[in-house]
Amino acid sequence: MYIRTLIVLCLVAAFILAGLPVSTSHADTFRPVVRGKRGVVAGGQPLSVEAGLRILQRGGNAVDAGVATILAASVIEFSHFSFGGEVPILIKLKGQKVVVIEGMGQAPMKATREFFVNRAHGGAPSLTTAGQTTMPSARKGGLIPSTGPLSATVPAVLDACITALDQFGTKTLAEVMEPAIQLADGFPIDELRVQYIKTRSPIFSQWPDAKRVFLPGGEIPRVGDIFVQADLARTLREIVRAERLASKGPRNNRHAGLMAARDYFYRGPIARRIGDYMQANGGLIAAGDFARFTAKVGQPVQADYRGYQVYKAGFWTQGPALVETLNMLEGFDLKKMGHNSPAYIHTLAEALKLALADRDRYYGDPDFVKIPMAELLSKNYAALRRPLIDESRASLAQQPGDPSNMKAVLASAVQTIGRASALPEIERANDTTCVNVVDKDGNLFSATPSGAWLPAVVAGDTGVLMGQRLQSSLTDPNSPNVVAPGKRPRITLTPTLVLKGGEPFMVLSTPGGDNQDQALLQVLLNVIEFGMNPQEAVEAPRFDTQHYVSSFDDHEFLPGSLNVESRVGLKTIEELSQKGHKVKVQGEWGTLSAPTVIIYDPSNGVASAGADPRRSRYAVAW
Repeated sequence: MYIRTLIVLCLVAAFILAGLPVSTSHADTFRPVVRGKRGVVAGGQPLSVEAGLRILQRGGNAVDAGVATILAASVIEFSHFSFGGEVPILIKLKGQKVVVIEGMGQAPMKATREFFVNRAHGGAPSLTTAGQTTMPSARKGGLIPSTGPLSATVPAVLDACITALDQFGTKTLAEVMEPAIQLADGFPIDELRVQYIKTRSPIFSQWPDAKRVFLPGGEIPRVGDIFVQADLARTLREIVRAERLASKGPRNNRHAGLMAARDYFYRGPIARRIGDYMQANGGLIAAGDFARFTAKVGQPVQADYRGYQVYKAGFWTQGPALVETLNMLEGFDLKKMGHNSPAYIHTLAEALKLALADRDRYYGDPDFVKIPMAELLSKNYAALRRPLIDESRASLAQQPGDPSNMKAVLASAVQTIGRASALPEIERANDTTCVNVVDKDGNLFSATPSGAWLPAVVAGDTGVLMGQRLQSSLTDPNSPNVVAPGKRPRITLTPTLVLKGGEPFMVLSTPGGDNQDQALLQVLLNVIEFGMNPQEAVEAPRFDTQHYVSSFDDHEFLPGSLNVESRVGLKTIEELSQKGHKVKVQGEWGTLSAPTVIIYDPSNGVASAGADPRRSRYAVAW
């Protein structure tokens, strides 16, 4: 009887323990670490990451799997990203250098500063979200719209994916696009997408083709309905058909097929159909804009931080701001401060303010503007900027530096006056997703797909949602990010790739707009400084400053504003407020960003992934 009772008690205890969060090296986490030896894929939706895993299982490398995940996400994650958007990519193959695929489309040739300024001071009336007309003179300062045909840049996703496949992958476009086509034929729609359709329908319903796609039969889809994007599926099949026709022959020319697929979209019938539609519906994009675009293979920028090499995309993104921040933080003993202590949060926030002030002052498309790149990223410049961090007081001024003259502050540019957004929440930027992959050979792939989110204009019968990224350009003639024909807006999208002593170590990326690098910085330091595993690193309480000029909408500036999750603790929040931070307490899991991270151990080939539960990120291993 005693033995039987003991067995029952052991079984009950086992079941109770099985239901608890998996224990990690520091604390319980909401989710377990995902580990594998043959490859790991992390992203924003289960069916997206399954597409990448499928390609790994069929012998593809990290690039093949990453591209498949991006393309699947471009169909299924339309609340945050779709096929007409953009995607910067970082790649590190074994024995090769880190490279950047510059997947950001340029402004249409008709997108002049004068066009938007004149529009604001008495042009044709524009359509509001309520369907009523208002004179553009009511729009403040010649702003570029956040939604609609005028906010679109050239779609960059397909060219970026084809460039990655052609130069660094092994599979055909047909192979990696297969899951995306299947999803376009129909997938069971989830709660998040249904909610986005419901809340954004007052905007997109003014565009008939968007209404036809997202309100089938005039109704909001129900959770679990099979959601079909027949026009997009047909477009994707046409692209694949062009690849197959061009690659036929005795040599089975993969390169020729990829280039034919690219040309079919950018120089062929799809570009013409999209261009004609946009021109007929008040947009600026024409077929010629598509033909001018190429997703270049570029060089990353790099921070050397305590034995780690942190790679980011260039100054056409906000990525170099993370390099600047790490350079400044290298002069502090962060570990001694303690994780998420008042001193730690204060120091990171103040360093980020300085780096983001430089972003707002100097970053732009390097093809159009001269940027003091070497100076901004130098250790000497960081040493000049570091003393501006007052350990006892939060700065309420935006203080860009003067890197060209190696001075800590550009006095004439200091800004202290705030400006809050006047746009309704429904019209504001609607975010991003993320894709990270490590394969069995330790090849690394990190991408931040975004743009063409709902609400979006659907370009007629192509099924392609058009992007909204032109809103990130400015009409200020003195800004390096001023809008110009053929120029890329400076974007917030910022994948991250890390080596340790030159060996593959980590990839991480996140949604979150201007706050992306803030979240990635914290996750990175959680691993490097505090020894957290990847799941602990993404689940730890976070914070973000809003002390920058927003890259979206009407470009608000909220000096001193600091979002802090309540899990940080009341005492810490009170001390931050005493230092002068304008603290906004968020929910326990309340910050906007939601990273995924994969850490690779070259000694045994094991890749370990963490996926943020804040907004339901996912990771799968094989």
